[in-house]
Amino acid sequence: MIIETIEDRFMGENTYLLGDEKTKKCVIIDPGASLVDILAAVKLRNLTVEYIVLTHGHADHIGNVKKLKAETNAKIVAHENERELLIDRKNNLSVRFPCGPQEFDADIYVKDKERLEVGELRLTFIHTPGHTPGGMCIKVGNHMFTGDTLFAGSIGRTDFYGGDFKQMTKSLNKLANQDGNITIYPGHGPTSTIEREKLTNPYMN
Repeated sequence: MIIETIEDRFMGENTYLLGDEKTKKCVIIDPGASLVDILAAVKLRNLTVEYIVLTHGHADHIGNVKKLKAETNAKIVAHENERELLIDRKNNLSVRFPCGPQEFDADIYVKDKERLEVGELRLTFIHTPGHTPGGMCIKVGNHMFTGDTLFAGSIGRTDFYGGDFKQMTKSLNKLANQDGNITIYPGHGPTSTIEREKLTNPYMN
């Protein structure tokens, strides 16, 4: 399994390259980082981008979705409850970001616990609303991409469009029930583990 972090220099957003070494197929998670940097990482490893997977629809995570799709013809994947953000520049906050207004539809809308195969990788989607209505985490083996639901030592805001602190609390409880050895890859900041967050994150203990 290949996991590479590509950090956006402006917003500190983490874009992730998740690849299968055997088949050379990959997904890009939350392409808010530089398109040049994303494509360079893909080319360096001689990979083919099959899917663009979104943990949620805020501008700092979707800023280069349309450009990346145009370059790779990859299919866009998001949770079914996130469409109201993706198709509306005000809801997804892109009118306030350097990427400029962003509006698009996903090619595939998924539900909680649905799975996606990428080469020999098995992705499981976990619906974690709270930061946004259709926020989701992506689990692959003992790795989980948590978007802006769970950070190392903190959580995402709940005061943007569609945010809900009560839902966030339920989502965090859902994550707390996952295997403690799972490494989390947040939308901002460093990696951590579920167990470490249960012990140190004030929102999870």
